[in-house]
Amino acid sequence: MDRFVSQFTNRLDAKGRVSIPAPFRGLLARDGYEGLYVHPTLDFPALDCGGNALLAEISALLDRLPAFSEERDVFATALMGASEILKIDPEGRIVLTDRMCEQAGITDQVTFVGHGHKFQIWEPARFQAHFQESRDKLKGLRRSLSVLHPVSAS
Repeated sequence: MDRFVSQFTNRLDAKGRVSIPAPFRGLLARDGYEGLYVHPTLDFPALDCGGNALLAEISALLDRLPAFSEERDVFATALMGASEILKIDPEGRIVLTDRMCEQAGITDQVTFVGHGHKFQIWEPARFQAHFQESRDKLKGLRRSLSVLHPVSAS
Protein backbone atom coordinates (compact mmCIF):
# COMPACT_ATOMS: atom_id res chain seq x y z
CA MET A 1 0.00 0.00 0.00
CA ASP A 2 1.41 3.37 -0.95
CA ARG A 3 -1.28 5.57 0.59
CA PHE A 4 -2.10 6.71 4.10
CA VAL A 5 -5.42 5.08 5.01
CA SER A 6 -7.53 4.43 8.11
CA GLN A 7 -7.73 6.07 11.53
CA PHE A 8 -5.68 5.51 14.68
CA THR A 9 -6.02 7.18 18.06
CA ASN A 10 -2.97 7.34 20.33
CA ARG A 11 -2.25 8.96 23.67
CA LEU A 12 0.49 11.52 24.25
CA ASP A 13 2.91 10.38 26.93
CA ALA A 14 4.07 12.47 29.90
CA LYS A 15 6.77 14.10 27.75
CA GLY A 16 4.29 15.04 25.02
CA ARG A 17 5.40 12.31 22.62
CA VAL A 18 3.01 10.33 20.47
CA SER A 19 3.67 7.24 18.37
CA ILE A 20 3.00 7.54 14.67
CA PRO A 21 0.96 4.47 13.64
CA ALA A 22 3.18 1.71 12.26
CA PRO A 23 1.53 1.66 8.79
CA PHE A 24 2.13 5.42 8.50
CA ARG A 25 5.76 5.08 9.66
CA GLY A 26 6.33 2.37 7.06
CA LEU A 27 4.98 4.56 4.30
CA LEU A 28 7.10 7.53 5.42
CA ALA A 29 10.19 5.29 5.41
CA ARG A 30 9.43 4.06 1.87
CA ASP A 31 8.89 7.69 0.83
CA GLY A 32 12.46 8.40 1.91
CA TYR A 33 11.67 11.53 3.91
CA GLU A 34 13.77 12.08 7.04
CA GLY A 35 11.34 13.28 9.69
CA LEU A 36 7.76 14.45 9.36
CA TYR A 37 6.65 17.56 7.51
CA VAL A 38 3.73 19.21 9.38
CA HIS A 39 1.63 22.33 8.76
CA PRO A 40 -1.76 23.53 10.04
CA THR A 41 -4.60 22.54 7.71
CA LEU A 42 -6.08 25.41 5.75
CA ASP A 43 -9.73 24.83 6.70
CA PHE A 44 -9.94 22.80 9.91
CA PRO A 45 -8.42 22.65 13.41
CA ALA A 46 -6.01 19.88 12.47
CA LEU A 47 -2.49 19.28 11.15
CA ASP A 48 -1.50 18.05 7.70
CA CYS A 49 1.48 15.69 7.78
CA GLY A 50 3.59 13.79 5.32
CA GLY A 51 6.86 13.40 3.54
CA ASN A 52 8.11 13.83 0.00
CA ALA A 53 4.70 13.18 -1.60
CA LEU A 54 3.09 16.00 0.38
CA LEU A 55 5.99 18.36 -0.30
CA ALA A 56 5.83 17.53 -4.02
CA GLU A 57 2.13 18.35 -4.10
CA ILE A 58 2.71 21.67 -2.33
CA SER A 59 5.58 22.50 -4.70
CA ALA A 60 3.42 21.67 -7.73
CA LEU A 61 0.67 23.95 -6.42
CA LEU A 62 3.12 26.81 -5.84
CA ASP A 63 4.74 26.28 -9.26
CA ARG A 64 1.35 26.75 -10.97
CA LEU A 65 0.98 30.22 -9.44
CA PRO A 66 2.73 33.24 -10.95
CA ALA A 67 6.05 34.09 -9.31
CA PHE A 68 5.79 37.01 -6.89
CA SER A 69 1.97 36.96 -7.05
CA GLU A 70 -0.17 37.55 -4.00
CA GLU A 71 -1.75 34.11 -4.43
CA ARG A 72 1.62 32.38 -4.42
CA ASP A 73 2.75 34.39 -1.41
CA VAL A 74 -0.40 33.52 0.54
CA PHE A 75 -0.12 29.80 -0.19
CA ALA A 76 3.63 29.72 0.46
CA THR A 77 3.18 31.48 3.80
CA ALA A 78 0.36 29.16 4.88
CA LEU A 79 1.90 25.92 3.62
CA MET A 80 5.63 26.49 4.02
CA GLY A 81 6.01 29.38 6.44
CA ALA A 82 3.74 27.85 9.07
CA SER A 83 5.26 24.38 8.75
CA GLU A 84 7.65 22.46 10.94
CA ILE A 85 9.79 19.41 10.37
CA LEU A 86 9.52 17.03 13.29
CA LYS A 87 12.12 14.44 14.12
CA ILE A 88 10.88 10.86 14.44
CA ASP A 89 12.68 9.09 17.27
CA PRO A 90 13.87 5.44 17.01
CA GLU A 91 10.59 4.26 18.59
CA GLY A 92 8.53 6.05 15.92
CA ARG A 93 7.40 8.93 18.13
CA ILE A 94 7.17 12.65 17.51
CA VAL A 95 6.76 15.59 19.86
CA LEU A 96 4.06 18.01 18.78
CA THR A 97 4.98 21.62 19.52
CA ASP A 98 2.81 23.79 21.76
CA ARG A 99 1.82 25.85 18.72
CA MET A 100 0.65 22.73 16.88
CA CYS A 101 -1.32 21.46 19.86
CA GLU A 102 -2.96 24.84 20.31
CA GLN A 103 -3.91 25.09 16.62
CA ALA A 104 -5.52 21.64 16.64
CA GLY A 105 -6.93 21.74 20.19
CA ILE A 106 -4.85 18.73 21.19
CA THR A 107 -4.41 17.88 24.87
CA ASP A 108 -3.75 14.24 25.73
CA GLN A 109 -4.79 12.18 22.68
CA VAL A 110 -4.61 12.50 18.90
CA THR A 111 -6.34 10.80 16.01
CA PHE A 112 -4.27 10.10 12.90
CA VAL A 113 -6.41 10.10 9.74
CA GLY A 114 -5.20 8.84 6.37
CA HIS A 115 -5.76 11.09 3.35
CA GLY A 116 -3.88 9.20 0.66
CA HIS A 117 -0.75 11.25 -0.06
CA LYS A 118 -0.80 12.76 3.46
CA PHE A 119 -2.37 12.21 6.85
CA GLN A 120 -3.94 14.53 9.37
CA ILE A 121 -3.64 14.76 13.13
CA TRP A 122 -6.80 15.77 15.01
CA GLU A 123 -8.03 16.07 18.56
CA PRO A 124 -10.25 12.93 18.73
CA ALA A 125 -13.60 14.58 19.62
CA ARG A 126 -13.12 17.25 16.96
CA PHE A 127 -12.33 14.56 14.42
CA GLN A 128 -15.45 12.57 15.29
CA ALA A 129 -17.59 15.67 14.72
CA HIS A 130 -15.78 16.35 11.43
CA PHE A 131 -16.13 12.70 10.39
CA GLN A 132 -19.90 12.74 11.00
CA GLU A 133 -20.26 16.02 9.12
CA SER A 134 -18.25 14.58 6.21
CA ARG A 135 -20.45 11.47 6.10
CA ASP A 136 -23.60 13.61 6.12
CA LYS A 137 -22.24 15.77 3.27
CA LEU A 138 -21.29 12.64 1.34
CA LYS A 139 -24.85 11.32 1.58
CA GLY A 140 -26.13 14.60 0.14
CA LEU A 141 -23.55 14.54 -2.64
CA ARG A 142 -24.45 10.98 -3.55
CA ARG A 143 -28.13 11.88 -3.73
CA SER A 144 -27.46 14.91 -5.94
CA LEU A 145 -25.14 12.89 -8.20
CA SER A 146 -27.70 10.10 -8.60
CA VAL A 147 -30.28 12.71 -9.69
CA LEU A 148 -27.83 14.17 -12.23
CA HIS A 149 -26.57 10.78 -13.43
CA PRO A 150 -29.26 8.17 -12.77
CA VAL A 151 -28.24 4.56 -13.07
CA SER A 152 -29.98 2.94 -16.02
CA ALA A 153 -31.63 -0.42 -15.56
CA SER A 154 -30.18 -2.96 -17.99
